[in-house]
Amino acid sequence: MSHTDSKQQSLDYLRVEKAISFLQSNYTRQPDLQEVARSVHLSEYHFQRLFTRWAGISPKRFLQYLTLEHAKDALKKSRSVLDATFDAGLSSPGRLHDLFVTIEAMTPGEFKQSGEGLMIHYGFHATLFGECLLAVTDRGICGLSFVAQGTRTQVLKELRDRWTGATLREAPGMTQPFIDRLFSTPSKKQHTPLQLLLKGTNFQIKVWEALMRIPEGSVVSYEDLARAIGSPKASRAIGNAVGKNPVAYIIPCHRVIRRAGIIGNYHWGPERKKALLGWEWARTIPEKK
Repeated sequence: MSHTDSKQQSLDYLRVEKAISFLQSNYTRQPDLQEVARSVHLSEYHFQRLFTRWAGISPKRFLQYLTLEHAKDALKKSRSVLDATFDAGLSSPGRLHDLFVTIEAMTPGEFKQSGEGLMIHYGFHATLFGECLLAVTDRGICGLSFVAQGTRTQVLKELRDRWTGATLREAPGMTQPFIDRLFSTPSKKQHTPLQLLLKGTNFQIKVWEALMRIPEGSVVSYEDLARAIGSPKASRAIGNAVGKNPVAYIIPCHRVIRRAGIIGNYHWGPERKKALLGWEWARTIPEKK
């Protein structure tokens, strides 16, 4: 994907997010296409084209995926898939599309030093789901955060707070190749494993490893995730660990929803979580004619 295409998709996403927000506030009225298009200052024709270009399906079909009924059905269908997936072992490499991702946790000593002596290069990039901040070290990716409008300063502060002992240097040229791998159409060929360098407690690392086992198009409840890692009574602690995921999208914490089928909140915004889930569902469920 070229930089121009990536930037256009990022701009498209901002309007898609705004449309999702409008629908979230007005879903009880079931607004028609004309009203939704007007909310993002586009004609019906241009909104339909923009949305279909971004999501690959019609707005109406996309929104059907975000209903409570669909989320409940997805939870039910995912359980059998997840049982087999988790039974394969949490220690094996996680997979995202055709990308193999491996996790390297910091040692207790490194954790205590908060990355002292570590060099982190970072860059801001346009993606399919809006602008993001990507941070990398010579040991792997250590941060990926989506940027809401006007909050570059905030996500950079969160990165600095997480790695207080590290030196941060802006270098988008060094982070762009990682963005290309993460957000481009995956190749059929195997790639060299994509390495993550994560700073977290043993429990958090265990939860993040489990999240890596959730296939695209599947979702899991906090309770099911707790059961999968052998801590069935720890759903609240699971929720806290999920919320502290330092690498959005790569570790797919957006695939965890409430047991009742409610999609719920997300560190980078509830509309973005719905956009991520709807986009993934659109690629795993054929559109009905």
